[in-house]
Amino acid sequence: MPQIVRAGAVSHVGRVRSNNQDSGLVGKHIHAVADGMGGHAGGDVASSIAVKFLAEHDVQFTSVSEAQEGLTALLHEANELIVDAARTHSELKGMGTTADVITRIGDEMVIGHIGDSRVYRYHSGELKQVTVDHTFVQRLVDAGRITPEEALVHPRRSVLMRVLGDVETAPDVDTYVVPAVDGDRWLLCSDGLSSYVDETQIAEVLARKVESSREVGDDLVQLALDNGAPDNVTVVVLEIGEKPLESIKPKVVGAAVNPMRYASNAPKRVKRLLPDVLQSRRKLAARPENEEFAAPTDEMFNRILAEEKRFRLMRRITWSAAVVMLIAVMVGASALVYSWTQTRYYVGEYNGNVAIYQGVNANIGSFELSEVIDETDLSVDDLNPYQRSQVTGTIAFATLAEAQDLVERLTNGTAPTQPDEEATPVPTSTPPPSPTSSATASATSGGE
Repeated sequence: MPQIVRAGAVSHVGRVRSNNQDSGLVGKHIHAVADGMGGHAGGDVASSIAVKFLAEHDVQFTSVSEAQEGLTALLHEANELIVDAARTHSELKGMGTTADVITRIGDEMVIGHIGDSRVYRYHSGELKQVTVDHTFVQRLVDAGRITPEEALVHPRRSVLMRVLGDVETAPDVDTYVVPAVDGDRWLLCSDGLSSYVDETQIAEVLARKVESSREVGDDLVQLALDNGAPDNVTVVVLEIGEKPLESIKPKVVGAAVNPMRYASNAPKRVKRLLPDVLQSRRKLAARPENEEFAAPTDEMFNRILAEEKRFRLMRRITWSAAVVMLIAVMVGASALVYSWTQTRYYVGEYNGNVAIYQGVNANIGSFELSEVIDETDLSVDDLNPYQRSQVTGTIAFATLAEAQDLVERLTNGTAPTQPDEEATPVPTSTPPPSPTSSATASATSGGE
């Protein structure tokens, strides 16, 4: 019969947080991960209460159905302890925690789940997420509104729809039953791992059979840190086999290692025997809505969804307005540039003859910034080599009169015939920077 032959638990505060709000448990029969929330003085307390309660009720169930009911009952009882602590200590108001609990019953693994911590199964070389996140974005994915890829970067991906803690309804726990197969590895982890490490990388680490579960856990946590994980990171790794590979000693990690700082005024439920826990099915009384953590109802889901629609609409309007404004600026700038080019002229070649162009000798894509306005009968071949090179290279002018004057001098043979003569305008393919060209005017008047 398959059994858990090795187990390890590792927890790290992460690269940014000042305290660890995660807790983890490797027990004789029950193993768990809890990710607390509610601020510096809340999240660590909530996860500690849940994990310590589970550690004190580390019992072996006799059947799958009993395990499903038992894990659900244990999480409900842990929830009441968290609520009682929050009622007693006002600074803990709004605290809560996720929880994933797993136990083996014969050749089955039974899981209790609430929140966005995850349980993965590595089987036959493939990694599969067994649990479904109780998050806002997961509901959007389930409803077909966004893709799983979009959920990874969604701005509300951290909004939880179900947790243990100071909320207004009893928690709804999901349970799963999955075969326990020799050679499988199971991973329980907080979102400090799953949010920052790709599942392909997780699978590669879990495939290292030569390493113990503790070493695999260390590698996974280090991988999350290497990827810059700012959040707490907690993992519990279990290995299934036929013969024990190491002695499994009960162990807690993370916030649950610390002494309990807040006591609950509730009856000592942690000392109850299992039958009492299983028989406890009472619902929490209705409480006023908590300002720090509203109960994740369908109304809340619909309200957030409406906010998302408004956000997307405003984002589209903003982007559209920005694009329109950018296009307007570009069109305006282009119009100004084109308008300026039409105040310029140059002398060049057209169909083998000397011609006067309006504009500048340049193109924007296939759009030409000049056109012939006067094609003369003077052939470029009739010019001397120096004049020919000047005309074919184009000669720019600030005014039409200056261009006409040069053409007239070329026709009459009075234009300079070599470089050492009084300078004519310097050939250029781009317009001069100033609106007038004193050098050209000088050259023109000097030629006369």
